[in-house]
Amino acid sequence: MSMADFDWSLPYRSQREAVLARNVVATSQPLAAQAGLRMMLDGGNAIDAAVAAAVALTVVEPTSNGIGADAFALVWAGGGLHGLNASGRSPKALKPERFDGLDAMPLLGWDAVTVPGAVSAWIELAQRFGSLPIEKLFEPAITYARDGYLVSRQTAYYWALGHEKYREFGEYQKTFCPHGRAPHAGEQISLPNHARTLQRIAETSGEAFYRGDLAERITEHAAATGGILTRDDLASHRAQWVRPISVDYGGYTLHEIPPNGQGLAALIMLGILGHHGIGNLPVDSADSLHLQIEAMKLAFADAHRYIADPAWMDVEVQHLLDPAYLAERSSLIDPSRALDPGHGRPKPGGTVYLTTADADGNMVSYIQSNYTGFGSGIVIPETGIALQNRGGCFTLQKGHPNAVGPAKRPYHTIIPGFVTREASVPMESGQVESGRDAQAADMSR
Repeated sequence: MSMADFDWSLPYRSQREAVLARNVVATSQPLAAQAGLRMMLDGGNAIDAAVAAAVALTVVEPTSNGIGADAFALVWAGGGLHGLNASGRSPKALKPERFDGLDAMPLLGWDAVTVPGAVSAWIELAQRFGSLPIEKLFEPAITYARDGYLVSRQTAYYWALGHEKYREFGEYQKTFCPHGRAPHAGEQISLPNHARTLQRIAETSGEAFYRGDLAERITEHAAATGGILTRDDLASHRAQWVRPISVDYGGYTLHEIPPNGQGLAALIMLGILGHHGIGNLPVDSADSLHLQIEAMKLAFADAHRYIADPAWMDVEVQHLLDPAYLAERSSLIDPSRALDPGHGRPKPGGTVYLTTADADGNMVSYIQSNYTGFGSGIVIPETGIALQNRGGCFTLQKGHPNAVGPAKRPYHTIIPGFVTREASVPMESGQVESGRDAQAADMSR
């Protein structure tokens, strides 16, 4: 694709310019971006760069993600688009009765913890599409953690919030606030426990985390502090390659990871907007924003009712994306007033982001997250492993497809996006969908 294919008549006035390069890494923290670029300079591809950046983010931006996070990815490689769901399941011993008397799922403590999947994403991506040794991909993160790095301003702000939020969690305070406070902006901090843990993950290709000594530490701490996560829960975890789902809009195709992620909501919104000629309205005009807001309300009403672990969903994805159903939902939008929608009835049947691209056409759209801040507050002693609190996204509503229960993946808010244009795109399953020129897109929460 040449630069002549781009439309440079952008709707916004901005001092920012597009970055034009053969190899690109973009993410929320410069040190993590540098880690990815180092892999490319050493002969690696976009997938190697994505893994190195993702691992580094757990060190340099632990306020949003960590070793105990979950992850999702859309990968353009080998001439096709591949989806990876590396979110974890709830413990097999988790019963709904555990939450009797509560109005909502807890966000702190062991009851909010599901099996962390980010480590499995790194290994799966590296082994399937990477070109460098796994241990090399971890080198920048291990160096940052061992030798120290300067904390950025925004990270310091959220770190200070974490210090207050997790005051009652002793291991958190010991690991992340060793001087009795959060680090200040510009202060150098080292995380030696992270360095040792990342070294073990790298040299065992993740086995230590799910079936080895790190798994033993995690489950021993759970047993000693009221958690029910077991060695079998960790050993049973597998990242899952999935077929992306998509919707065409205005000559482009938006691709998302299927449920349990909420990428489906973005597709529903576009399907609804396709009936309202929004492209004919001035960008960011009141009428344009009104239609987008109303379409998103309808999309989230359906998302919160229907999206769950696919094994428990009571409506098929294709029925929620059925053109007739989307046309029916779009008819609910009144151009002159706001509505308070409920979910429809189709035919039955928190966060860091990174993207990479290389000169050979490989591209990665990747997101990993603890959910809220540092996650559950549970930190495994002397490991730097802060466990996410994605279990907080379950509902306590009995009979709901996303109701809390054993060995289930919860509703997930983080969604990598991917856009293609004008021709056929081979998908993970060998199926074909429309699109030609591809670019990664951040559709995160």
